[in-house]
Amino acid sequence: MIRISQIKLRPGQGSEAVEKKIRKLLKLSEKTQFRWRIVKSAVDARKKPDIYVSYTAEVEGLDERTVRKRCVDRYIEFTEPVRYRFPPSGGKNLPGRPVIVGTGPAGLFCGYMLARHGYRPILLERGLPAEERCRTVETFWETGMLDTECNVQFGEGGAGTFSDGKLNTLVKDKEGRNREVLRIFAKEGAPESILYESKPHIGTDILVDVVTNMRRAILAWGGEVRFRTKMTKLLTEGGKVTGVLTEETGNGEGDSGSRQGRIETGMVVLAIGHSARDTFRMLYDSHVPMEAKSFAVGLRVEHPQRMINASQYGTEEPPYLPPASYKLTAQTESGRGVYTFCMCPGGYVVNASSEEGRLAVNGMSYSKRDGENGNSAVVVSVTPEDYGSSHPLGGIAFQRRLEEKAYKAGKGKVPVERYGDFRRAVLGQETAAVQEAGSRAYMPQIKGQWCFAPVHDIMPESLNRAFVEGMEAFGHKIAGFASEEAFLSGIESRTSSPVRIQRDASGQSEIKGLYPCGEGAGYAGGITSAAMDGIRIAELIAGEYRPAGKTEEQQTE
Repeated sequence: MIRISQIKLRPGQGSEAVEKKIRKLLKLSEKTQFRWRIVKSAVDARKKPDIYVSYTAEVEGLDERTVRKRCVDRYIEFTEPVRYRFPPSGGKNLPGRPVIVGTGPAGLFCGYMLARHGYRPILLERGLPAEERCRTVETFWETGMLDTECNVQFGEGGAGTFSDGKLNTLVKDKEGRNREVLRIFAKEGAPESILYESKPHIGTDILVDVVTNMRRAILAWGGEVRFRTKMTKLLTEGGKVTGVLTEETGNGEGDSGSRQGRIETGMVVLAIGHSARDTFRMLYDSHVPMEAKSFAVGLRVEHPQRMINASQYGTEEPPYLPPASYKLTAQTESGRGVYTFCMCPGGYVVNASSEEGRLAVNGMSYSKRDGENGNSAVVVSVTPEDYGSSHPLGGIAFQRRLEEKAYKAGKGKVPVERYGDFRRAVLGQETAAVQEAGSRAYMPQIKGQWCFAPVHDIMPESLNRAFVEGMEAFGHKIAGFASEEAFLSGIESRTSSPVRIQRDASGQSEIKGLYPCGEGAGYAGGITSAAMDGIRIAELIAGEYRPAGKTEEQQTE
């Protein structure tokens, strides 16, 4: 395999220009036939406004020995690509159909891989299918009527469905799982460009179709997906899983009754997500080993997308380029870390609440990223010392306290404050004044009801001061970032799980047959890493057990 990097072209130049550059670099004639594909593309704006798009391409169908002799260039490599391989099946009989709790990226990809290879998993989801879930969430944003079992946190696709759909990850990938996740996403309806973009994203609107198609594939391969069904108890005996008790809470169409159920199995995958607080409590009461972990909390910050473009590209409306993004970090004088998280170019702040009387926010973009504002969470790292408890569920209690303050500050609506007022209140320069809507040049872009309110009352003083220190540092990196006009909304409390459910090298808890998985269990930090962890757990299960039997379609996969 010939791999060529640093193929630099102007924005807007298409595949013909890439092929022409490949021919030039490899000294090929116009008649030479070969196969090539782009494996990575990234915007190079280091010398803005003189901007390039840098491509990496893989070339096949040429005599590599001949190319080696005539082409000596540090950007031309001869490599073997990493190809993903699902492991051979183990020899043990399955102790019942695998039960996967949750259909976020971890559960969905675990279920997809197990179903594809003949293991007939049962997926339990407390929320609704993606399309119905979208209608429920839209109703909440319009009316404030919260469905605590189906919302931005719960439902098919998990919390990542109502996000920017970012698919980049820093997880090392020697086994090719990252590429496999992207390949499956593309196969099930995502744009092919995610296979090579340096910062791939799908967008909420497309993610809904993708997760729906993945569910249909699971069903076609003999799997089962049960919606409005929550695991209420983990059944164990002698340190091993024996099954789960479930509660089906109705179909949301006038059926408000609940039905109890029981599934006998010796294998349960916990892909519950970072917000299943009642499930964490049930697992703790069932003596599942877990521990508190550090995470981060903060506020969403909004700026005009034009401002971000001007800073990153040197122009407010760059032709042929996507809306600009950023990633910023700072260290405060006290040693506390402050960083931006889940930046959403051309996106919206969303009310991401899942419990009555508590309010949390997140960020979201559609696939076109064509909203007027860009937003990100500016978050501050917190540890068990900050929430004053070493209890495994102490972080959850801390999150809840902040969310209750946010709910109170906005009287049930997303509370918003301008950064200038927030900073003055935190530093004690003057009392912050609540602004009137429509009083400035641009306004918040928020999915859900919102109001101007004292956001500075939500976090403890130490976190507020760290936040301000981080904002001021970021203002030296992006002009206008620490502007008085910037909008703050809160609280961003669900950055990652505050709990880690312990597991060993086999992927299992001390309770055998229990597989903690994904972001909620503390082993991932985004859509792609959670999906990769789901695949890893599927591999561990398949490597030990033989499948239940494959359909004709699976035999040809």
